[in-house]
Formats: sequence, structure tokens, C-alpha cells
Amino acid sequence: MTMPQILSFAVTFVMMAAFVWGRYRYDLVAAAALLLALAVGIVPFDKAFSGFSDDIVIIVGSALLVSAGIARSGIMELAIARFAPKLSGVRSQLALLVIVVTCLSAFVKNIGALAIMIPIAFQFARRSGTSPSIFLMPMAFGSLLGGLMTQVGTSPNIVVSRVREQLTGTAFTMFDFAPVGAAVAAAGMIFLLSFYWLLPVREKLGGALNEALDIKDYLTEARVVGDSTVLGKTVADVMKLAGGDAVVTSILRNRTMRMTPLPDAVLKVNDILLLEGDPAALDRLVSQGKLSVTGDRVNEEVTTSEMVAIEAVIGESSPLIGWTAKRLALYDRFNVNLLAVSRRGQRLDRRLAKVELRLGDVVVLQGNATTMPEILRGLGCLPLAERPILLGSVRKGIVPVVILALAMLTTAVGLLPVPVAFFAAAVGIVLFKVIPLRDVYQSLDGPILVMLAVLIPVSDSLRTTGATALVAAELARFGTILPAPGALTLILVAAMAVTPFLNNAATVLVMAPVASEFAADLGYRPEAFLMAVAIGAGCDFLTPIGHQCNTLVMGPGGYRFSDYPRLGLPLSFLVVIVAVPMLAIVWPMN
Repeated sequence: MTMPQILSFAVTFVMMAAFVWGRYRYDLVAAAALLLALAVGIVPFDKAFSGFSDDIVIIVGSALLVSAGIARSGIMELAIARFAPKLSGVRSQLALLVIVVTCLSAFVKNIGALAIMIPIAFQFARRSGTSPSIFLMPMAFGSLLGGLMTQVGTSPNIVVSRVREQLTGTAFTMFDFAPVGAAVAAAGMIFLLSFYWLLPVREKLGGALNEALDIKDYLTEARVVGDSTVLGKTVADVMKLAGGDAVVTSILRNRTMRMTPLPDAVLKVNDILLLEGDPAALDRLVSQGKLSVTGDRVNEEVTTSEMVAIEAVIGESSPLIGWTAKRLALYDRFNVNLLAVSRRGQRLDRRLAKVELRLGDVVVLQGNATTMPEILRGLGCLPLAERPILLGSVRKGIVPVVILALAMLTTAVGLLPVPVAFFAAAVGIVLFKVIPLRDVYQSLDGPILVMLAVLIPVSDSLRTTGATALVAAELARFGTILPAPGALTLILVAAMAVTPFLNNAATVLVMAPVASEFAADLGYRPEAFLMAVAIGAGCDFLTPIGHQCNTLVMGPGGYRFSDYPRLGLPLSFLVVIVAVPMLAIVWPMN
């Protein structure tokens, strides 16, 4: 080995060790690896930041923003509520969740698809009286499988497409991944639905700061308007939308008549519903029922772009104490809406405007994001831990789905390249105000984008110094005694073995050049081997740290580290068994 090759291996080894150690976040580790590579001379100074202009960063960032738009729209929750309102069996619930997450992950970033469906999994768990752990890990694994089916489903597919373009001048297209990916995903879904019982039933451990607040008894009121979906329906129909986490405590009709909310009471225009429940259930009920929580007290231009809802507790010096929102003229004086009130240990049974506020009451206030901090100080209210409160926010419904469909269509017919199409989709999400401007950069997942950008020149150093050729030659020496399917299996398993210790996109950046050199040394075409790397990097079922989807469900599901291989190890074997012959058929190696 030459000195540059030794240095390149050393930097990669140190970087991987730091990833495994986990003391520092992966983006910081990647940035330090870039600086080390520059210091030892294996990355030229003029190439240090070339990764920031790479198409990979644009595609991944755009896909994250589009995913966030679809999650915020509530379209998936509405679809589940409409098509499966009475699903109560554990196996049927699991089938719906896994199939939807898997299929959705083919078109939306898999972490985004999983995030969309996790709240629905908790609803199903409450409905069937079981632990969410039954659903969450199979959903996470399903999201990884679904991401294998299209170029934008997961980061490894995007990265490996770029590597093929560098090698052959032709990138993989959007649906080149579909034949093998769909076969693997189908087999994986059948396995997950048949063997989910391998998982032990766990209860959630600990809890987030948001859950420590334990505020489940907010009182709010909502008006039935002309386009409400619950108009002409009964109170029982309204309760179904809340999934048991919110109740209608009273109905006000003609402003003065108070009605008992009997299950068969039919709702009319301008009925005011007094609702009690946790914020997520209230938001679900209001958004899916198309109810109005602000009445006429709204500036449409501000609401669609700059309005925010914040939870706050009334402090001891607050001027709100002893006053009602109506007597204080809260909206007229401060330009904020009182959306909900919670008082510990007491059920509130009067209209919001007539609730006399007290010290310690928790309120949800809606107002302009730029002025809200100053208003909270003036009102003597202390904001609680930040968490998404969507009650009263504007939803764009089908708009993000249409934007995503257009992006997919233009890439499928070759009208636009993938980076341009998804960048345009991300801009459309912002232009149509699907996501407020203040939330755009929070949706981009900066650490992932930075890690990708700085790892590109580091991983390329393995190729430019000849290190990948050296590794490929050693693998090829061993591969010569194997038949072609055996050589393909070797690369697939190697990628699977590396990805628990690296981010999956980083795994492809390291392994794809090795795989292409390996194929060349054996006299094979590179496509099947590059696809094997993408599949191996996208299928980390053994640890909670190899992929964000696995990490995302660990806390909510109460899983232990050892739970992942119980379901993931046999699934990994199944992926190899299905993927290798499919790769050989779809992508001939000779």
C-alpha cells in the first residue's frame, strides 16, 4: 500500500470508530473527518466543500421538506379515518400500518412516512388495548423496505445512482429500483405480518419532556360551519374522529340554548361544540371535521403564513388572572386568540370567552409568530416546552400530495431530472404555504445534509488514492472461487455488515466504489453490485442506531437493543435470499 492509501484507510477507520463510539453527533464526526483528510493531504483544498453543491444534498433536503409537508397536511390520518374507522384486530391493524408505511416510503422519505403513521399506530394500540411496541418496529422495518423501491425513497438509492453516473455516464432512473425493491418489500411485509410475534411486548420507558407535562384535559370550542364534514352528522360521528382521546362536553345552539351532547344529536350550522381532550386529539377532530376554532377573529393573510399556537402557563403576576377573554377583549387588545384552557383537577364547562382565568392555568394562545414572545411577556405567561400544537392552524389538504405526484410524474417521463423536480416540489411546498416559513429549515434535518456534504470528498478519497481498488482486488481474489451469485451475496452482506456502524448514506459512499472495482476485477457489469450495496445499506434491521427510522421508534416502543435482531436477523436473511436472485435476473452481470 502507498502512503496516501494508508492515510485514507486510517481516516476512514477513525471516522467509523467515532461513529460507533457515539460520543459526538454524526455530522460533527463527519466534519472532523473532512478536516483530518485535509490535514493529511488525501483531500485537496479545492475539493473540500464540493459535496455542498452535489445533487445528493439537494435531493435529500427537498425530499425531507416534501415529507414534512405531507405529514403536516393530515391527509394520511384523514384517509385512515375514512377507510378503516372500525379496524380493531391487532393483525389487521398491523397489516394496514405496515402496508401503508411501506408503500408511502417508496415516494416519501422513509423517515417522513414513518413519522406520518406513528400517531395512527398509537390510536390503533389504544383501540385494540395492546402495546404500541407490537406495531412500531414492524412499521420501521417496513419503511426501510419501502424505501428500496424508488430512487428518492431512501438516501442510499440517491447516492448509488450518482456513483453509477460517474462510472458509466448514466444514472439509475426513478423506477430502476422498483423490480428488485418491490420483490424484497413484498417478501418483507409477508414476513413482518407473519412473525411480528417474535417481538416481546414492551411498554414505553421514561418519557419525553413534552409527555411530562401530561396535559390531557384542554377545553376548547369549535363552530360547525357550512363546509364542515360533520354537518348533518351525529355527535357519535364526531367522537370517532377523536379516537377516544377527546369528548364533546356540550353543544350551544342559537347562542343561548345549551344541549346535552347525546350520541344521536344531529349537528347544525353555527352549532358551537365545547370539546375536551389532549391537543393532538382536539386538532385531529377540528381539522378532519373542518370546524372553526377562531370564528371571525382572524386575519387570513397572517393566519396562513405567520400564525403559531403556543402552550403557556399563567404566572403569578399575569394581568389575565381574574379576567375572562371576553372582558379583557383579548383579541382586540393583543391580537391573539385563546384556543384552549386547561385547569388541573377541574373540568371546565363554560365557553372559552367566559372562563375566568386563574394562576397556573395552561392556555393555548394563537397569534403572529414574530410578536408572540413579546405578547407572552406582556401577559405574564411562561411558554411550556416546545412541541407541535397544530390546533387552529391552516391545512392545505391535498396540495402537498399533488405537488409530490407532479414531481414523480415529471421524473418518470424524463421531463426533469430528479434534483430539479424535487427542488421545485420543495419550493412549491413553501410557496403554497403548506409549511410556514418559520418551520422550513427545521424540516430540512441539517445534521443529515451536513454529514452527506462533508462525507462526499472524504469517501471519494478512497477512490482517488486507489484504496477502493486495493480492497476490491482482495475481495475479488476471494470472489474468484465463488459463483456469480456468491460474489453478489458477498457485496450485499458486506454492505449490511457496515451499515449498522455508519449512516446508510455514508455506507454507500464508502462501499459503492469498492463494489464497482470488485465487479470490474471479476469481469462483471457494475449495476447489480451497486444495487446490492444500496439494498444492503438500506436494510439495517439489527440495531437501533444504523438508521433514523429504527432510532425513532426505540423510545416510543420501549424497545431494548437486543429486541432488534430478534425480528431483524431473520428478516435480513430473507432479504439476501430474495434480493440476490432478483438482482441477477433484472441486472445481468455478464
